[in-house]
Amino acid sequence: MNQTVIGEPQHCSWDRVICILYCCVTVIQYITVSGGTRNVLLVFCIFTFTKLKEENFRAGEDGQLKIWSKSGMLRSTLAQQGTPVYSVAWAPDSGRVLYTSGRQLVIKPLQPSAKVLQWKAHDGVILKVDWSAVNDLILSGGEDCKYKVWDSYGRLLFSSSAHDYPVTSVAWAPDGELFAMGSFHTLRLCDKTGWSYSLEKPSTGSLFSLAWSADGTQLAGACGNGHVLFAHVVEQRWEWRNFEITLTKRRTMQVRNVLNDAVDVLEFRDRVIKASLAHGHLVVTTSLQCYVYSAKNWNTPLIFDLKEGTVSLIVQAERHFLLVDGAELFVYSYEGRLVSSPKSPGMRMDILSSQSISLSNDSIAIRDTSDERVVFLFEAQTGKAIGDGKPLIHKIEVVFVALDQCGPSNDRRIALIDKNRDLYLTSVRKLGRAHSIHKIGSMVDTMAWNDSANILCGIQDSRFTVWYYPSVVFVDKDLLPKTIFSRDSSEFSRPPQMVSYEGSQVTVRRVDGSLVRSAVSPYPSLLHEYTSSGRWEDALRICRFAKDQTLWSCLAGLAMANRELSTAEVAYAAIGEIDKVQYINFIKDLPSRDSCLAHMLLFSGHVQEAEATLLQANLNYHAIQIHINLYNWDRALELAVKYKTHVDTVLAHRQKFLQDFGKQETNKRFLQYSEGVEVDWEKIQAKIEMEFAMEREKAANSSVRSSVSIRR
Repeated sequence: MNQTVIGEPQHCSWDRVICILYCCVTVIQYITVSGGTRNVLLVFCIFTFTKLKEENFRAGEDGQLKIWSKSGMLRSTLAQQGTPVYSVAWAPDSGRVLYTSGRQLVIKPLQPSAKVLQWKAHDGVILKVDWSAVNDLILSGGEDCKYKVWDSYGRLLFSSSAHDYPVTSVAWAPDGELFAMGSFHTLRLCDKTGWSYSLEKPSTGSLFSLAWSADGTQLAGACGNGHVLFAHVVEQRWEWRNFEITLTKRRTMQVRNVLNDAVDVLEFRDRVIKASLAHGHLVVTTSLQCYVYSAKNWNTPLIFDLKEGTVSLIVQAERHFLLVDGAELFVYSYEGRLVSSPKSPGMRMDILSSQSISLSNDSIAIRDTSDERVVFLFEAQTGKAIGDGKPLIHKIEVVFVALDQCGPSNDRRIALIDKNRDLYLTSVRKLGRAHSIHKIGSMVDTMAWNDSANILCGIQDSRFTVWYYPSVVFVDKDLLPKTIFSRDSSEFSRPPQMVSYEGSQVTVRRVDGSLVRSAVSPYPSLLHEYTSSGRWEDALRICRFAKDQTLWSCLAGLAMANRELSTAEVAYAAIGEIDKVQYINFIKDLPSRDSCLAHMLLFSGHVQEAEATLLQANLNYHAIQIHINLYNWDRALELAVKYKTHVDTVLAHRQKFLQDFGKQETNKRFLQYSEGVEVDWEKIQAKIEMEFAMEREKAANSSVRSSVSIRR
């Protein structure tokens, strides 16, 4: 199809506003790039708008970078330099701008007092840059014939080998998962980590500019020979268990069962925008509808209409899935029923990525797009904020969030990787206690939860690491190092990307794009399965069979978390934790259920909750004794005075403590009460015996009442 268009300046809008000045189009070519892409549009004047502000930048060979209003009024001159500015790009928050300066890249904040970030990026003049609003990564290409990927702090993440000709164009796809690169007679489609999906050699001259369609399925390119090149992304693949699905055409998918080589073909009315395959279901969105297929039956999909038709992200859990459709977020069941639509004022849903949002059967975690330290937590069933509505606020920016997938909602955990690459674990639901966040790893590049057990794996400091029971930090912190499996990860190259962790198999994407699968011991998953169903004898049997200290440590933590003291005693004895075995025996000998519960909380380090449990049960002496044993003298005295009991007990233990260390009393409160209270160890011992006798009597009466109630 030949067509000539010459005349006034043309305007095109694909995902962002691109001004085409004096655009001359002579031939439109259609090229299908295997794995692929569709190319970009020609821009003679750098003139880019931000979505968040009614302003744009203009830059050129005069070395000036100017801010203009949308109506064409000059606002300010942001920068002036002696070298031409060949390319500019807005930051995701529109508070900074990235521009070229010879061989250097410069990030200039709009605030006058803010620090400018500048670094040498290429060995030749930089011709093109782009900044993704979704993944916050920077692309650059230059006359050194290389393209590079950077983070927003100027750290190099990927550098290509040298091409035959200068790199004249780069462009991120709207979802931040892909980018396109153009050069002389060259069009390349790449993953966000830098490796190449496909390479085409169209006879178009240099590709001077590239622009994606809003749905990320098409690409247009402005060519040096006056042509406009179009391309479409095809040959995408999704894998789950024994199924492999391929997008063969824009409206056609092929499903292949690798076990029996059976093939099904799925046809769609409109072109496929997004797809996801997990948990036994395939979710496909087109420009108008959403199709939900079950892996048990590929012939009868469930179909419902979309509100916006611009789905940018699909996230699946076992019971439901999540769609980011335009500026809204929707949770659907696999039967097509709208479950909820969580909302957070001021958050840009359209720039969420798989690393900034996570879904489980009962919870949703979303990292804030404006303040990356903040993580919002929602109920999946209602869309309302969890608990008191306050978000989780980390001390520094969070780059990756992931919810575990199994177990009851009250035990839901969320793992975070921050910009220092430290890995943290915390509870989603506080249940009356303060948010306790625990660091469980450092120098972590990537992570993934297991789909059938709450086991976490990741790449930590060039080591493949599996946390068999990461929640043990809430039960017994000392066990955490003993529940970790680690081995060399050189087979994955650096930096790898964790794709999935299903069953006992981990899938990792290497830096060259190849997939590597690694087996993990199946015993920890079996251990989680047995303990969650109360099969403690089977759990002990598997540990004795495997003869692995790591498994015994996991069982010890799981048993204490489920208050299975007999199993915990055996497991702690197997790993040589004799002091904890003795403490467990002490707990088992306590006369009342409340005191047992309090001491189990104390075993896990929850001192305030243990105290509250004892005070609620009117076991005031036990609450005081806890603080005496922990040398929390002020709190022990405070409780004794408040409840008017055992003040002499606190003073006696305090005096003995000071005598043992040869010190004099200096605390004014203890000096004050020492003057009016007589310390008699025989009376103190008698009162303690009375306290235990009263507790045993109360526990016995409670047991009798419970038995009578059951018989009735």
